[in-house]
This record gives sequence, C-alpha cells and structure tokens, in this order.
Amino acid sequence: MYKEITIDPITRLEGHGKIEIFLDDKGDVAHACLQIPELRGYERFAVGRLAEEMPRITETICGVCPTAHHTCSGKTLDDLYGVEPPPAARKIREFVYNAFMFEDHNLHFYFLGGPDFIVGPDAPAAERNVVGVIGKVGVEIGKKVIDIRKRTRNIIQTMGGRVVHPVHCLPGGVSKPIPKDKVEEFKKTAADSVEFAKFSLQAFNDIVLKNKTYVDLIVGDIYKHNTYYMGLVDDNNKVNFYDGWIRVVDPVGKEFAKFKVHDYLNHIAEGVESWTYIKFPYLKKVGWKGFVDGKESGVYRVAPLGRLNASDGMATPLAQEYYEKFYETLGGKPAHNTLATHWARLVEAMQAAETMVQFINDPEILDTNIRNMDFQIPKQGIGVIEAPRGTLFHHYETDEKGRLTKANLIVATVNNAAAINMSVEKAARGLIKGGKVTDGLLNMIEMAFRAYDPCFACATHTIDGHVPLQIDIYDVDKKVIKTITNC
Repeated sequence: MYKEITIDPITRLEGHGKIEIFLDDKGDVAHACLQIPELRGYERFAVGRLAEEMPRITETICGVCPTAHHTCSGKTLDDLYGVEPPPAARKIREFVYNAFMFEDHNLHFYFLGGPDFIVGPDAPAAERNVVGVIGKVGVEIGKKVIDIRKRTRNIIQTMGGRVVHPVHCLPGGVSKPIPKDKVEEFKKTAADSVEFAKFSLQAFNDIVLKNKTYVDLIVGDIYKHNTYYMGLVDDNNKVNFYDGWIRVVDPVGKEFAKFKVHDYLNHIAEGVESWTYIKFPYLKKVGWKGFVDGKESGVYRVAPLGRLNASDGMATPLAQEYYEKFYETLGGKPAHNTLATHWARLVEAMQAAETMVQFINDPEILDTNIRNMDFQIPKQGIGVIEAPRGTLFHHYETDEKGRLTKANLIVATVNNAAAINMSVEKAARGLIKGGKVTDGLLNMIEMAFRAYDPCFACATHTIDGHVPLQIDIYDVDKKVIKTITNC
C-alpha cells in the first residue's frame, strides 16, 4: 500500500510544482500539500535598477501573463513620478489590457482547464490537452479558438511591439497612438470577441452545466472553501480589471474592507513556510490561523471567482446577464465553489470583450496626445491591477535619481497560495480512500489547483534573498544519518 504519493510535475500550469500526499495506515490521506521548488527572486535583483526599466523587467517573470506585469508596472511608475496619463493614453492601455484579459481567459479555458471538462477528468492523460479538446468539439471550432486568440493577441503586438513582453507602457502614458489604418480591424476583432464570448458561455452551458456528473463536482463539498474574497471594483462596486477600489468581502458576502492601493499594507500581510518558496498573504486584521477557512481565518481568494464575489456585478450589460445566471444557478452570493472559477472566467471574458468594443469606438482613444512628462522627483510608487489570476500589486521605493532601493511584488497567484494548498488537501482527502489511486483520480486532485489558473513562477520569494539548501545523507537502510544546510 502507498505511504506517500508524489504528483511531479503537476501539469497544465505556468511554472513548476509538485503535490505531496501522505497516507495513514488505512490508506487515507493524513496530509497533502503543494510544493513550489523554484525561486525567481525578482524582488531582490530589481534593487539597484532604474525604475523605468521595471515594466520591461517584471514582465519577464512570466511568458503567459507578461501584459499584466507590464501594465501594473507602468501604473506604478505613474505613481512614482506623480504623473497622470492623458485620457487617450489611459484608454489605449485599457483597450489593450482587456484584449489581453480576453485572450488569456480563453487560453486557460480551452487549453489548460477546459480539457478536464470537455475531454473528461478520467480520460487518458494523452488526451487531456487542447488536441483532445479539438477532437471533442471539432476542427472548425478549434480553428475559431485559435483565430480569435491570434487576432486579440495581434492588438497587443501592434500596440506593444510584441505580443510576449510588450513595451508600450511608459511613465505618464504609452509609446504610440492607435494606428488609423488599424481602427476598423480592431473594431471587427472586438465585435467578434463578444460573439466568441457568447459561444464559449453557451459551450459551457451545453458541455458542463447539462452534465450532472460535472455539476455535482462543481457544487459538491470536495471543491469548496468558505473564505474571504478580494477584487478591484469601480465606484459602483462593479468589476474593473484596470483600476479602482480594492474590495474584500467576508465568507457570507458582507463588505469587510474597501481601500485604495496605497493602503494595501494596512490590510495584507505575508507569511512564509519552510517547505516552499511561495508566499502566503493573509488579511492582517483577521490574522494568520493556518491553512483553514471560515470567518476567523485570514485566508482570502482572488481571480475570477474572487472578483465576482467581491463585486456587486459586472460593468457591461451582457456580462451582467451571465453574472446573474451564474449566481442564480449556484444558489446566491458568495459562491464558494472552486471549480465554478472556470465559469466565472468566461463571464469575465465577456466583460473584457464588451469593454474592448466600448474603448475602440470611443473617438478620444484616437487622440495623439498620449504622454504626460511633467515628472516629479521619485520616492515611492504603488500600483495595482487585476491580472487574469487575481489582484496584482507592485511597490517600488527609489532614491531621488529613480534607482530602486526596495521592491515588493504580491503576484496574483500568491494571493491564492494558502487557498490552493487547502484545495489540494481537501480534494485529496475526499478522493483517496483505502490507498486506492488511479491516474484519473490524481488528475481530479490537480483540478483543485488548476481552477485557479496558477502562475507559480511569479509567486516565489525568500525572506533574505538567498536560496536555502538542505542535503540529507542516508545509510543503506534509508535512514537519515546527517543533514547539511545553509539555512
């Protein structure tokens, strides 16, 4: 009988990680955890660099969500230098950013998370991928998925110079205006994105919501945690991806906090554990109670489910219709069902598409006044944005010449780190009984973290900046006889 089960590597995510599952004498789960063994250390090696380099540096953390880091860093530089971008520049940023949110959400649904539902959680591992998805839905639909992502990514490439690691955000604005010869193309892409969002939501309804087995998984207890939720909202408490208030609701949906980004350190604290490089943020006013949920625990969640729970609705009309259906089906707010994050992601994709339409049809976005260079002497800059994976914070401190003396990044995924570990352990406890393990069952445990669309490469850090190393030396009986460490 198994005593320890290791899922290594875990699959369909950005970054590296493994799940360790420890069984008791009955073959049931005694403990499980998600371990992140890699360290990026951006907070340390950014020190000493010029602040204006940060939008180009931080976006290299990740090849999946570089636009999130790039845009958040650009906003942080606005704050650092005390400049407000002209209206056209802000609208260009938001237009490009919503194109990114749309294509990234579709990447996760069809390529990473979707195979678990479209192909099936028990399907052979070789089929649980985008090729398997196309095999199920047909080549023509597969072409639509690829085409709409290509066209929305073309918006990012046109405005940012390149689709991966764009370079359009500058302190006080953007690098270039909307090309006049691209306006009609962009309008068509935005309109088609709305139609594709409708298609995806209908596909989710037909494939997932009409399948009792899938619905039981979504609403069942195995993938459920009663936590706090966080997300950006506008002045009307509607979901906003680019800017606004940071709103937190408690496990029954009551507003717990609402603050601007400059107050984030009054509300969020970060903890670390010795067995992983990922950080564990928690609500400072509640406190860290460990990996538990409930109102007395400071654990909170972000990402699509967190944003919808933390808001009072969507900012665009079609997305609001789907938002209402979402909560009507799940029995009201807040929804604590982790797997419902996939559905929430598609609702957000609809808002992103509708927002693209609004911005590209706004005449002011074509204004060529795209940068304000009335800079102040830098000292500190703090920025926030909603990455696809949740609320993203950048915080820079500099000398008077703009050279960084300190950097703090609370990356989207790291906000969910405690909840992801809780989700993995709860799924493992609910699925593994008597030591019986199958490939499909292990995939269902991976589904617990995959719903969060995690980006683990972004979310790693050490307190003192060096990599702890521990070497265990064993004898022939596999007993540890000596441990060497630099900790």
